[in-house]
Amino acid sequence: MQNVPMKAPPRLQSLIEEGLIDTVVRQLMSGKEAMVYVVRCGEETRCAKIYKEATQRSFRQAVDYTENRRVKNTRQARAMAKGTKFGRQAQEAAWQSAEVDALYRLAAAGVRVPQPYNFHEGVLLMELVTDAHGDAAPRLNDVPFTSEEALAHHASLLAEVVRMLCAGVVHGDLSEFNILLAQDGPVIIDLPQAVDAAGNNHAQRMLLRDVANLRGFFGQFAPQLMATEYGAEMWDLYQRGMLSTETPLTGRFERPAGSVDLSGVLREIDDARAEDARRRLLQAAP
Repeated sequence: MQNVPMKAPPRLQSLIEEGLIDTVVRQLMSGKEAMVYVVRCGEETRCAKIYKEATQRSFRQAVDYTENRRVKNTRQARAMAKGTKFGRQAQEAAWQSAEVDALYRLAAAGVRVPQPYNFHEGVLLMELVTDAHGDAAPRLNDVPFTSEEALAHHASLLAEVVRMLCAGVVHGDLSEFNILLAQDGPVIIDLPQAVDAAGNNHAQRMLLRDVANLRGFFGQFAPQLMATEYGAEMWDLYQRGMLSTETPLTGRFERPAGSVDLSGVLREIDDARAEDARRRLLQAAP
């Protein structure tokens, strides 16, 4: 049965007028940060991500993620620091462009992310990730796995995290909710939280959390993964300039003796609580 085009939302009308898309097929999803639509561009089916205003992101998270992000000029930087209306608009534009920049950067590095095509007036036009039947690919959270499948996908995604890190990028919010299972394997999505690995003081903590999220999810199907320390091993190699896409990982890491970073531990506890609350909210969503 052929899809009947729907009436284009106002935010997509300008893309039709510009000739960037032809028709809007259907709404794919609506989240806290964006709405995604399936669209037709000539003979190709793509998706259009319309960003919402960031009214539900916490200030602490925004500061962590946007640390060391560059803005166009000092006027914008001052306005963003003061929280003026212009500053909030500039901050939101920077937040949106961070995903666009990260997608182009990672796609060029060979990371399995949706191919970006255009960014126009707050709308990101990109590849529609599909399953074996040509339908929109499901999130990992919606798919059961055997132990063998879990181990294979976990290894595949670790390789993608390494490739991202070698490209200087940390996802910052990687979990089973923003990884799609395409016909040929997992694809990483949702990158407005992406941070510069070398320039953000929170990059290490975010990388460890990303890798721990993968371990926690796939560990449900392959419990042997729960004893691994891939994140710490990966970051240690990266810091010492010894990480490449060909570096073999063991999953073992021996932490050096020293004082405990109490503030870091407390921050991790807060992050874990927030992540658990978010998971429960997503799982309860229809």
